[in-house]
Amino acid sequence: MLLTADIGNTNITIGIYDGEELRYRARLHTNRKKTADEYAVDLYAMSRLNRFVADDINGAIVSSVVPEITGAFVQAINLFCNVESMVLGPGIKSGLNIRIDNPAQLGADLVAGAVAAVNHYELPCVVIDLGTATKISVLDEQGTYCGCSIAPGVRISLETLSASASQLPAINLDVPTCPAYGKNTVASMQAGIILGTACMLDGMCDRIEESLGQKIMSVVITGGHARGIIKHCKREHTFCPDLLLEGLRIIYNKNI
Repeated sequence: MLLTADIGNTNITIGIYDGEELRYRARLHTNRKKTADEYAVDLYAMSRLNRFVADDINGAIVSSVVPEITGAFVQAINLFCNVESMVLGPGIKSGLNIRIDNPAQLGADLVAGAVAAVNHYELPCVVIDLGTATKISVLDEQGTYCGCSIAPGVRISLETLSASASQLPAINLDVPTCPAYGKNTVASMQAGIILGTACMLDGMCDRIEESLGQKIMSVVITGGHARGIIKHCKREHTFCPDLLLEGLRIIYNKNI
């Protein structure tokens, strides 16, 4: 089996593949202070919870946007299952044609998501990752990575709003019940953040079509904050929570 891990700023998402089938998935909190031993304990607990053994794993691939913990987590995988991890970065074949100013600067998470989209969805395609940051990647009809836009994530926007405005409280990201506005402070903030993000995504897709001069055939949405946002988007879309893990699986198979 193959262990895939995407290390993000908020969470580490882990998937265990048996061939092309994602058998198990788990999510750990990203903790920059943890040691390799501590992460290895987390992996062991995850395996017990999902009822598989470390000896079943014969390969591993990691993508990371948190370089300060990449080494510790790779070491933790080795401690857990005695497997050396492939780390997505320069020198790893992805099959993705990247046409940006400096392809080496493209985040590993964006590469993994784009690879999965090229292999599974109709092009041109927009890949939206609603995580710590809101990232919108553009793939043209040849599957070329054309670029992306990056905005503050939903949670960051909400926390900054509460911290910067004395009379606005810290609230949960519950889905608003009203169409576009609230009748109290909490509902108003929920409407602004959640519905505002959904409108932004629809509007950005419109502008991307104008820039490409082509109709977008697929909008693929992933990320930890996606579920509460996508039901308010007017554009047709596909929700794929395991998009990055699938991209890592594909990339691993290209390099063995």
